[in-house]
Amino acid sequence: MANNDLTGKTIGWIGTGRMGYAMAERLLKAGADLSAWNRTKSKAEPLAELGATIVDNPADLAGCDIVFTMVGGPADFIQVTKGENGVLAQGDKVPGLLIDCTSISEEASHEVREFATSVGTSMLDAPVSGNAKVVKAGKLSIVASGTKDAFDEALPYLEAIAIGVSYVGEGELARMVKICHNVFLGVVIQSLAEITVLAEKGGVPRHAFMDFINKSVMGSMFSTYKTPSLVNLDFAPTFTPLLLRKDMELGLSAARKLDVPMPVASMTREIIQNLIGQGYTDCDFAALIEMQAKNSGYDIKSEEQDVGTGL
Repeated sequence: MANNDLTGKTIGWIGTGRMGYAMAERLLKAGADLSAWNRTKSKAEPLAELGATIVDNPADLAGCDIVFTMVGGPADFIQVTKGENGVLAQGDKVPGLLIDCTSISEEASHEVREFATSVGTSMLDAPVSGNAKVVKAGKLSIVASGTKDAFDEALPYLEAIAIGVSYVGEGELARMVKICHNVFLGVVIQSLAEITVLAEKGGVPRHAFMDFINKSVMGSMFSTYKTPSLVNLDFAPTFTPLLLRKDMELGLSAARKLDVPMPVASMTREIIQNLIGQGYTDCDFAALIEMQAKNSGYDIKSEEQDVGTGL
């Protein structure tokens, strides 16, 4: 975490779901002067114990220097920015900088960026890699795009939230990076499910196989983090197959527009569709290992091993 003084600007925060709450909490603990809004007010109220001011609607944050958004999707993002009570729709009082961390399309981002520019607000796209547990562990990653001046202004606050902050250029480029990241996520989890089932059917306990993978050159923060799910079949959702399918389709759509062949990703999308068709919708995408085991002719069981996430 950066040691920058975060007291120089007032911060507004829109959206305190699991991710937004954890991110706002890190800013408050780093000393930021933060006011927050959430549609369900009770989800934001515990932040008051850390010094946050809880407001009644997004418009109440229009006077802040910087406003972060972390909401459910593109429709919510457009509503809280351009809508009747939107933070950018209050006439002569608008924030200097809008930082959106929501995973949305390039089109929705571009629409709000144009509106923000028209009212005198700079906008930074800043989607994230990780979930609330990753945020709390201080291991979140953020990819950002927009003007370099906007990025430089935002950097101390982004570094208070995330361990890794990458600037990739102007406009909506960060949206493309996030979609590519999530396509890779799909391909990696399916490949991991395949090789783990192969090893287990060959006689190797899953926890022992994953222990080796995580200690090898092929291991990663992701493989270590998903190990409890794969070993103990804990499919409490962090990212559902439905959300993964959406991002796979966004990536494949971009690939078609750009004439980039994606044979492995295309097949993975169909495998995820098969998972959804089998009724795996409200679970974690790591449930791919259970379907892989069924396709391999055996009933997979939890190993009930005490394995950590590495966080």
